[in-house]
Amino acid sequence: RRRWEPMDDRTCLVTGASRGIGRAIAEELGSRGARVVVNYRSAERKAAETVEAVEAAGGEAIPVQADVTDADAVDAMAERVHGAFGPVDALVNNAGITRDRKLADMDRSDWEAVIDVNLTGAFTTTKAFFADLKAAEEGRLINISSVIGQQGNYGQSNYAAAKSGLFGFTRSLAKEFAPHGSTANCVAPGYTRTEMVEAVREDIKARIRKDIPLDRFAEVEEVAAVVAFLASEDASYVTGEVIDVNGAMDL
Repeated sequence: RRRWEPMDDRTCLVTGASRGIGRAIAEELGSRGARVVVNYRSAERKAAETVEAVEAAGGEAIPVQADVTDADAVDAMAERVHGAFGPVDALVNNAGITRDRKLADMDRSDWEAVIDVNLTGAFTTTKAFFADLKAAEEGRLINISSVIGQQGNYGQSNYAAAKSGLFGFTRSLAKEFAPHGSTANCVAPGYTRTEMVEAVREDIKARIRKDIPLDRFAEVEEVAAVVAFLASEDASYVTGEVIDVNGAMDL
């Protein structure tokens, strides 16, 4: 009995896919046979490693450089993707940054940089591929948010605002896509074992784990598996949802 629906007829684009959760998503989609576009901003070598990992997993992949805050660059990415793979069936808006500061110490540039990448970047990329997703037999938009968008966090008002903004963005687009048979969903991971989290001091990580009923951080593969399900035909009746992957942090 198959474990999941094959995706060898689908083209998936993952933004910010050179490392962390984005790379794991790209690899998981590739393991299911998808054609994967590995978007990156500046980490060319790491993006190439992601492409190699996708191909080793059984998929086909290309790296495409584009800053998601630059509409012209995203439009150019769309042209290249269409030339290489044709229309996109699934778009995963994963690219994100942090600039953590208490509001009293936060400059406008700190605020705007995080909003531009994490929220406006999702708009820019979705806009560029909106026609693809609407016309696809079963288009899939998946936005990667965070438990911080649900709970807030000290020193992360910019990040929390951007990530919670993705909830309304996702639900609105679910309504726009629905008449065309396409879906829009959001995945909100909790603390996940990425380079960023691993760099945190051990005593701080221990305090964070106390707030996680499962008493551990997520593995990137666990987040990627949820995204891959939402990108598949198996999730055809799931739309407008925020799927928590946080070990029951918000209960």
